[in-house]
Amino acid sequence: MQPMHYEEPVFRPPSEARSLILQVTIGCSHNGCAFCGMYKGKRFRVRPLDVLRPEISEAGERRPRTRRVFLADGDALAPSTDALVQRLDLLNAAFPELSRVGVYVNAANVLSKTDAELRLLSEKKLRMGYLGLESGHAAVLKEMGKGAGVEEMVTAVRRCQANGIKMSVMALLGLGGTARSREHARDTAAALNGMNPRYLSFLSVMPVPGTPLQRWIDTGRFQELTPSEMLQEMRWIIEDLKLQGTIFRSNHASNYAALSGRFPQDKARLLNELAGYLNGSKGMRQEWQRGL
Repeated sequence: MQPMHYEEPVFRPPSEARSLILQVTIGCSHNGCAFCGMYKGKRFRVRPLDVLRPEISEAGERRPRTRRVFLADGDALAPSTDALVQRLDLLNAAFPELSRVGVYVNAANVLSKTDAELRLLSEKKLRMGYLGLESGHAAVLKEMGKGAGVEEMVTAVRRCQANGIKMSVMALLGLGGTARSREHARDTAAALNGMNPRYLSFLSVMPVPGTPLQRWIDTGRFQELTPSEMLQEMRWIIEDLKLQGTIFRSNHASNYAALSGRFPQDKARLLNELAGYLNGSKGMRQEWQRGL
């Protein structure tokens, strides 16, 4: 039988821990974010259907009761809609109990597809997308080479959710450094309010060796936030959020405080918990607890 092939490293969201991972694309078509080192050693390309077909067939024989599949790498929505439908049809045939397919998305790939195409993908069970907003502040996004503007990302999230694809959006605490912390928080909250994603998570900046961000830190161009400043930034964002029906998590290993709740009903509790961390009545997660 044809084994499942992976070109390492392979990344997936925490919520896809039990999903079968199918590497539909290799790398990231943008691959220009100053803070990200995930795909720097890979050349972006779409894996051919003839290569994927035997992998999916064999996985279906070995794991016929699979309910969730995650499409890697960082840009698996890049292929044409017809190409994606072919791959989703194979997955649905191989896994009769399949309930959901997830994928990392970027704004450009979403905006290149019509509403009808997005609905079709949802009908084929592509029902979860993960988008890194990182920041709602235009200057931060430009400096970090995100490759997408705020309005593009807001529109992409809204269009996905309007067509049956739930969205999980990630914001990156500390991405504005000390110079733009307040503006980063303010504009990130505004962008999230415009998106109203089904899921929201916060991560904290963790400089990756070899990236432009690490070089900026080494040369003093970028000043990192302290743990308390990271939590203050989180508080500023949460104070300004006006989300409805959003499930929130800040339990990623990079964060100094593990919080969870729903908006709007848990907003006051989340702010109270943050106040405890900031005034010292609750202890922040130490580096060993954060997996560093």
